[in-house]
Formats: sequence, C-alpha cells, structure tokens
Amino acid sequence: MAERIEIDNFSIDCVIFGFDEGKLKALFIKRNTEPDFGRMALPGGFVYLDEDLEAAPMRRLYDLTGLKNIFLKQVGTFGKTDRYPLRRVITVVYYALVRVADYSMRVGDDALELHWIPVNEVPQMAFDHNELFEAALTNLQEQVHTTPIIFNLLPKYFSLSELQEVYEAVTMQKFDKRNFRKKILKSTIVKDSGKVQSNVDHRAAKLYKFDIAAYNKLLRKGLFFSV
Repeated sequence: MAERIEIDNFSIDCVIFGFDEGKLKALFIKRNTEPDFGRMALPGGFVYLDEDLEAAPMRRLYDLTGLKNIFLKQVGTFGKTDRYPLRRVITVVYYALVRVADYSMRVGDDALELHWIPVNEVPQMAFDHNELFEAALTNLQEQVHTTPIIFNLLPKYFSLSELQEVYEAVTMQKFDKRNFRKKILKSTIVKDSGKVQSNVDHRAAKLYKFDIAAYNKLLRKGLFFSV
C-alpha cells in the first residue's frame, strides 16, 4: 500500500468533553514528539492529502486514544501565523461529547499519556491549545441552552438530578431544583422510562430518557428547547 501523504500545514485538533465524578472534564494527551515534547496538548494531527476533512478527527482520535463512533461538532478554523513554531499551520477544531464510563481508552503511538482533567483545572498547553480549548468550551456552553447535545454526556436512562448536575457542570451555573425540573418536564423532551435507580442508599429516583421524537416535533413547530 502506498504511503499516505500528510498536508504539513493543515491540521485538526479535538476537545473531548466527558462527565465524570460530578465534573465536566476534558481529555488531553502528553506529547511524545517535538516541538513541545512532554507538554499537555489536545489530541490532533495533520490531515492526509487524500482524506476528507470530516474523516480526519475520527482517525486521529482513534489513533491517539482508541475512541471511535462518537459525536463530533466543528468549532471553527484557527490560523494565526505564529501558532505553530516550525511553520504556518492552519487547524480546524472540533469537540466531542462522550460518556467516560462507556470507553476504555488506550494510549496511541503518538502520545506518552492520556489524562482526564476538570475543565477548570486545565494546565498551560502546547502551542495555542488553551485558546482552542476555550473556544470549544464556549461553543458547548452556548449550544446546551438550545440543542439536546448534552444528552451525549448522560447514560441512556438518567434521573432528573443527574440531568441537572450535568447542566450545572457544563454551564457553570446553579439552577433552582424545582424550576429546573418543571421546565424540563414541561418541554416534553424527556420522558419517564418506567425504570428507577438501583443499588442506591436513598429512595430510588425515577429514570428518564431523551425523547428525540418530541424534540423533533418542537423543531417542526418552530420552537426550540432552552434551559
């Protein structure tokens, strides 16, 4: 098989968000190549000449972490002339939302280590990756108010307390419990699954699930969901 050719001034970078231990976290790699060997960075890499742009982030995420078949959303394009020290490199940034417990990560050949870090504890990273990370986080925080992407961070069945906990972690806001539940249930985008929590040391709460049909019905009416 012929060796694939990288476009050495065109890359993709990914911000992987996950909800774990009551916190919104992001996945970072420790670089094993120069420049910035040993520094934390976003998983990413160069695009192949024969590769569709949308295929590149999935390929690199699998190579670096073992992640595959996950939700991805494009954030934007970044191209400051000095963002990469060796030459001009333009990068397209994506973010992904995963349920941390659903995946067993592996460290790929292009990384020394993988680390899940709370979003309010992100260290100084290689290149301009802190700027890319902040752009992705801001985009996510805007999107969760009007789209149902937050359900990608939750298991299929969840309690309303778990849903509120995720919303608060992502938006970095506190919601009144009663008002939050009233608004969520009134929206009809979640429905009672008929299940309850198990193996808990308190009264088992009802479990709900995202109702995509109800959400699509809202869209057809010209309405949208907002917390």
